[in-house]
Amino acid sequence: MDTIASLFSFITTPVSWVIVQFHSLYGAIFGPDTGWAWGLSIVSLVILIRICLIPLFVKQIKATRAMQTLQPEMKKIQERYKSDKQRQSEEMMKLYKESGTNPLSSCLPILAQSPFFFALYHVLSGIASNDTIGVIDKPLLESAQKAHIFGAPLAAKFMDSEEKVQALHASLTDVRVVTAIMIILMSASQFFTQRQLMTKNVDTTVKTPFMQQQKMLMYVFPIMFAVFGINFPVGVLVYWLTTNVWTMGQQMFVIRRNPTPGSKAQAAFLERLQKQVTHNKKVRGRGNVNVIKAIVAKGRDRNEFERKFINGLSKEGLVAQADGTVALSESSVATETEDGTPAAGGAPKRQQPKRQSKSQRQSAAAHSKADSGGEAASDAKTSLEKTQDEPEDAAPKGKPAGGKSGSGNARQAKSGQRKGQQRPKHPSKK
Repeated sequence: MDTIASLFSFITTPVSWVIVQFHSLYGAIFGPDTGWAWGLSIVSLVILIRICLIPLFVKQIKATRAMQTLQPEMKKIQERYKSDKQRQSEEMMKLYKESGTNPLSSCLPILAQSPFFFALYHVLSGIASNDTIGVIDKPLLESAQKAHIFGAPLAAKFMDSEEKVQALHASLTDVRVVTAIMIILMSASQFFTQRQLMTKNVDTTVKTPFMQQQKMLMYVFPIMFAVFGINFPVGVLVYWLTTNVWTMGQQMFVIRRNPTPGSKAQAAFLERLQKQVTHNKKVRGRGNVNVIKAIVAKGRDRNEFERKFINGLSKEGLVAQADGTVALSESSVATETEDGTPAAGGAPKRQQPKRQSKSQRQSAAAHSKADSGGEAASDAKTSLEKTQDEPEDAAPKGKPAGGKSGSGNARQAKSGQRKGQQRPKHPSKK
C-alpha cells in the first residue's frame, strides 16, 4: 500500500495543506488537540473535493442520459442476436463507440477521488508511524496523535495490535468498536446509494449490460468497503463515510429533480408536477418548463408515464405547449370564462334537473292522467260529430251507397267485428 500511496505523493502536500488550514479554523473553536478539530478538518476536505467534482458529476449525469437514449437500440440488438451473446456484445460495443457513450461513466467520481484518497491515507499513515509528511510538522504531528474520535485515535486501525493502540493512548476495545460501526455505516450507505439508483432511477423495461453492471456494483462495492475498511485508519473511514453520505444526498436530489425517463422516479416526479401545474394553472421553474418541453417534443415516442401526464392535464382543461408552458384548451375557453360564466358565443352549461319529492311526482302523474283522459274524450266527441254529419249515401269508392249493406258495415265497425268477407259457418253450427 505504501508503494501505491507513493505514486500519489505529488498530491500529498496539497491535501495536507488543506487539512492544516481547516484544522487551524476548527482548532480555534474546539481546541487544537481534539478529535472534533481534526475530524471536521477531514470532513471539510471531503466537502471541498466533492464541490470541485460537481462538473464531473454533471458530465456523469449527461453520459447516463445518453445511455438511456440508446435503450431502444439496445433492445433491438438484444432481440436480433438473442441466441448469439458474443455478436450481441460486439454490436453493443459498436453502438457505444458510434454514440460516444461509456457504460463505465458511473465510476468516474470514484476514479477522480482516488488520488485524494491515497494522499489522505499516506498522511494518516505518517501520523501513525510518527513521520512528518507534507506540511504537517512535528507539533502538528503530536497534536494529531492526541486527537481521538469517540475514543479511537485518528490514525488507529481495526487490525492494529494492542501495543500499537496503547502507544496512541487508547484501548483496543474502543478502537475496534468505533471502526466496526464506521465500516458498517460506510458499507450500508454505499449499498443504499446504489440500490436507490437501481430501484428508482433505472428504466426497467429494457435489460442491458449497463443495468447488469449497476446491479453487480450494488453488491460488490459494499463488500469491498467492508473488506478493505478493516485496514483503513479512523481518519480514512471518516473520509469515506462522509463522501458516501454526500453521494447519497446528491443522488437523491438528482433523482427527485431530474429522474431517468421510464423509471419509477419519473412517475413520481410527473405526478407532483401535474398537481402543481393544475393547481397554479401555469408552470413554475425553468427546470419544469424544460421537462414539459422535452415531453411535448417526443410526440408519439412518449413513455407510459409521460402519456399519463399529458392526459391528466387534458382532463383538467390544460394543454402542454411546445415552449414548455400550458394553456387552457379550446373547449374550456369556449364554454366557460375565468369567473365560471358562459363565454360569448359559447354553449351555456347544462343544468341538471332538480330532484322532485314523492308528493310532487304523484301530483304530476295525476295531472297527466286527467289531461290524457280529457284529450281522449274530446277526440271521441269530434269523431262522433263527423260521423253524424256524413250523408247516408256517402260510401267508399267501389261500394254501393245506402242500403242495409252500409248500415251493416257501420254496425260491424261499432261492434268491433272484422270488416270484409266473413268465413261461412260450418253446417253443423247453423
